[in-house]
Amino acid sequence: MRLLPLIAILATLALPAHAVGDDAPAVDAPTVDTSGPAITVDGRIEPAEWEGARHITDFRLTQPLSGEPAPYATEAWVKSTPDGLAVAFRNTQPEGVPRTRTRTRRDEGGQLDRVNVIVDFDGDGRTGYDFMVTLADGIADEVITNETQFNNDWDGNWKHATSEDATGWSAEVLIPWYIAPMGKAEGGTRTIGLYLDRVLGSTGQRMSWPVASFMRPRFLSDFEKVELPAYSQSLLAVTPYVVGVYDNLSGDSDFDAGADIFWKPNGQTQLTATINPDFGQVESDDLVVNFGAEESFFSDKRPFFTENQGIFNFGLLIDNSQLIYTRRVGGAADDGSGPGDIDAAVKLNGSLGGLNYGVMAAEESGDAGRSFRALRLNHDFENQNVGLLATQVLRPFLDREARVVGIDHRWQPSDALTVTSNVVGSDIEQAGQTTRGSGATTVIDYEMGDGWRQQWLAMHFGDDLEVNDFGYLGRNNLNYGHWQLSRRLTDRPRDSAYASHDYRGRIIGIDNDDGLRVQRQLRLIRQSDRRDGGSEYLQLNLNAPGYEDLLTRGNNPLYRPGNFGLSWERIRPRKGAWAWELYTWVGSGGLEGNDEIGYSIEFEPTYYFSDALSAFVGGYAEYDPDWLVWQRDNLVGRFEQRSVQFNAGLDWSIGQRQELRVKLQTIGLDAQLTEAVQVGADGRAVAVAPTGANEVDDFSLRNLGFQVRYRYILAPLSDLYVVYGRGGYMLDEFSVDPQEQLVDSFRLRDSEQLLVKLSYRFEL
Repeated sequence: MRLLPLIAILATLALPAHAVGDDAPAVDAPTVDTSGPAITVDGRIEPAEWEGARHITDFRLTQPLSGEPAPYATEAWVKSTPDGLAVAFRNTQPEGVPRTRTRTRRDEGGQLDRVNVIVDFDGDGRTGYDFMVTLADGIADEVITNETQFNNDWDGNWKHATSEDATGWSAEVLIPWYIAPMGKAEGGTRTIGLYLDRVLGSTGQRMSWPVASFMRPRFLSDFEKVELPAYSQSLLAVTPYVVGVYDNLSGDSDFDAGADIFWKPNGQTQLTATINPDFGQVESDDLVVNFGAEESFFSDKRPFFTENQGIFNFGLLIDNSQLIYTRRVGGAADDGSGPGDIDAAVKLNGSLGGLNYGVMAAEESGDAGRSFRALRLNHDFENQNVGLLATQVLRPFLDREARVVGIDHRWQPSDALTVTSNVVGSDIEQAGQTTRGSGATTVIDYEMGDGWRQQWLAMHFGDDLEVNDFGYLGRNNLNYGHWQLSRRLTDRPRDSAYASHDYRGRIIGIDNDDGLRVQRQLRLIRQSDRRDGGSEYLQLNLNAPGYEDLLTRGNNPLYRPGNFGLSWERIRPRKGAWAWELYTWVGSGGLEGNDEIGYSIEFEPTYYFSDALSAFVGGYAEYDPDWLVWQRDNLVGRFEQRSVQFNAGLDWSIGQRQELRVKLQTIGLDAQLTEAVQVGADGRAVAVAPTGANEVDDFSLRNLGFQVRYRYILAPLSDLYVVYGRGGYMLDEFSVDPQEQLVDSFRLRDSEQLLVKLSYRFEL
């Protein structure tokens, strides 16, 4: 196995400095007395346990972002212990203020009574770890990078508990020191960045300490710097798994086994490895119908790729762009035989002095197997941070080697101004040919005071820039710029249905590298928090005429007249037994411009039988009078498109250890041809008869995704899954009513499987 020598080398590098010929203890001696009983995480705040802890009472409103004192008394205690960072909350909630006790799956979130502990273990504003606990003792954990970018794919092992009484509720959290890599402590103490908040589910009010908000361009950098006694923990955890899959169509069965390994020898270093990793689908992706030129993006839930992945985050400031898109590993094989088979992968994170580093490698097996490599470095200075990310992908089946290097920089010259930039270059060798490309992005955020804010953003991605061997970039050949002015209003009258408004106006310009005008847009946005705990989002886009240069996949760009889009979204959290979400859109497009108007509407109500059992049913309908679908070369079909979608599901939390989830998605779509056009060299569309070489037909499709998933939580990060899944997709080259396609989708049976997976984490 090609990766095993690399694992051995990285394991040697990961050894603590005293590990060779030295029996020095793994715990740094604290400079202050932390004697006393160990903290029992049971949700009950015992004064003796929390003696000597820092006591925090100055919580203030940050949602709405007024900075006013918290309307309900909130207290917190913070204490550094040998077992981890301990935090306790006491939340006063008098009678008459509703309490939301809805039980949720891990990372499900929702508008609930909850508390958040967010820790930047190095205090440098680079990476934060969010630990959220609800009143019902549900949890979520997230990694925060680039100041405000949250990712909940990561799951950590930490302790939590809650309790409640007549006057309020309490929560206790214990976060082990091995949860994340962190710099070496100096002088027996560690300075961390810390943020605590409490959210009132019935109103959506957020009370925080310090006054920091992810609605601002800077969030992690505004955390309170807290000096604590320093401790270090080592950990070796092995999580073996076994999985069995029965295919109900072929009657075949398949069994597999493997293991994930997590080793933290000291406070500065973490090594994660996986051998024959299991990538069976216990989490189903949402159904997506995509006839466009840009690839659909999906998040990654695979444990190895979510564990301490934050250091490898390198976004390009547009949509989901990133230089490492982990779903490439084990993705579609280069020979078209299906998903790639991963032999093993390894990841090393740590710090040396002021330098943070990360190394990652993965190997796929077989003649079409690929090799993935990544190196990440970054260094924090007084008011700026500089980093480097280099990746390499070897694809022998395609005789291709892809190398990408990026440098990112964040500069904060003042409390009001933040400048974030990066530069990227790619070098691709394939079949003896070399292609080099480059790109760069810059965003400047300036907070002017009194709720006013400006943002300037510029980006350039050259026509030859290629990062998608390992990364994700929706498109290259792009020059983008925008200027945005925004104003936040929090002084709404008490009798208003709204707690705050955030108004934004943006002017956007996009050209490609050939100087072709792709987009000129005026965007107006109002984002509002409501006093019922819900939210609203209103957006208007006004587009000037421009050229669609991706539709024909590198052939002639298509000229499109001006158009508009207006959307409105309303989310109302649970009130009594009901919660619901509503989304509407109306707009124009295609070649008709504003002469033809389309629309879409989606409504999804949820009914709560109890705090532990809920069910939802949702419907979606769309009408597009001039839908453009590329056929081949410069041939484009114009269709009148109608589609409907039906979603339904059930979530049942059976005690604290068991979950049952049912999820159904179906889609029916019909596209009736109105005209076939050839795109000329000048970008103008010329109608042609849809026959012969220009043949274009009506088409329709149906899609089904159905999953029943049972989970039994054996221990932290140890689970038994029993998953039944069925799905199918059918494309017809003729018109069928979308409602009929939706009904027929229930008969689809391209795949039907029963999967049983057992994994158990052993901590040594």
